[in-house]
Amino acid sequence: MNVDLLRRLTEAHGVPGQEDAIRAIVREELGPLCEIRVDSMGNIICRKPATRQPSDGRPKKLWIGAHMDEIGFLVKHIDDKGFLRLQPLGGWDPRQMASQRVIVHTREGALRGVLMLATKPKHMLTPEEMNKGPQIENYFVDCGLSGEAAKQRVRLGDMVTMDRTFLEMGDLFTCKCMDDRVSVFVMIEALKAVGEHEVDVYAVGTVQEEVGLRGAATSGWSVQPDIAVALDITIANDIPGIGDADCVTKLGEGVAIKIMDGSLICHPKLVAHFRELAERHGIKHQMEILPFGGTDAGGVQRLHGGIPSFTLSVPSRYVHTVNETVHRADVQAAIDLLARYIEDAHNGDYAFQ
Repeated sequence: MNVDLLRRLTEAHGVPGQEDAIRAIVREELGPLCEIRVDSMGNIICRKPATRQPSDGRPKKLWIGAHMDEIGFLVKHIDDKGFLRLQPLGGWDPRQMASQRVIVHTREGALRGVLMLATKPKHMLTPEEMNKGPQIENYFVDCGLSGEAAKQRVRLGDMVTMDRTFLEMGDLFTCKCMDDRVSVFVMIEALKAVGEHEVDVYAVGTVQEEVGLRGAATSGWSVQPDIAVALDITIANDIPGIGDADCVTKLGEGVAIKIMDGSLICHPKLVAHFRELAERHGIKHQMEILPFGGTDAGGVQRLHGGIPSFTLSVPSRYVHTVNETVHRADVQAAIDLLARYIEDAHNGDYAFQ
């Protein structure tokens, strides 16, 4: 497993609409294998033609999507004291934002700062104030600059991301944005590992997933695939304080074969196909039902009269925090199962009677 590539992907920075750094890595890794184009939204579409001609003469189009963007912020206001106010991009939990270090991405380069809550110190709070939950709009960034210096250095719309580096902990990997860079990694590694295949693969690094599956919808419209497979993380609530019924998935128990989430009910014949392949090849897997949240498959499923769509998931603890954490074996299982599916996708019959 190329852990250095996973490190590069997860330490790169790119909020919705500003995925340039991640797109460059995808181009570097898949350029030797694929025909590459970038659409007007910024999706990078990597076409790997079928290596073997199918018997019916026309290879099916297999769209595989992994989103490149991470949750983050844009600078929306700079006050006269130099403090930055933020516009959130994506589903932040304000309880998880306190006292973090951030990077403000300016035209002159990275500017480091601290993300703080506009509140009195703990020893000055009343009991009522102590029990009040934090609100996103009460956070600000302090970069240590005066108002004049901040306004010269920072512009409205500058990207702000979390300042965290990749870490290996035993069999686990953690970083600020496993969602969804670990799936970009899975997509790249599966395309490198795949053998002969009778489908044309369109591997897409999608944009703006965290604000509404936008890149998936536009790339799915242009590719017009026969089959759509999204790659994403899913929740692993296998931690203290949460019962088994609410775990969704568990780390180390294998790649997750999604049945449904908040954006789609996966095509049942695709679910069955992935499950059969996992069983046939001895790939450790678990079944997933995610009550809320969505994936890029939901942005493609309803295009062109309906496209058989599915999501393959990598279980992750601490989703939408700076410590998103996955298991090495689950990541490898995702790579293996996706590669085996690409090799067998032409055998799928997803028609309803």
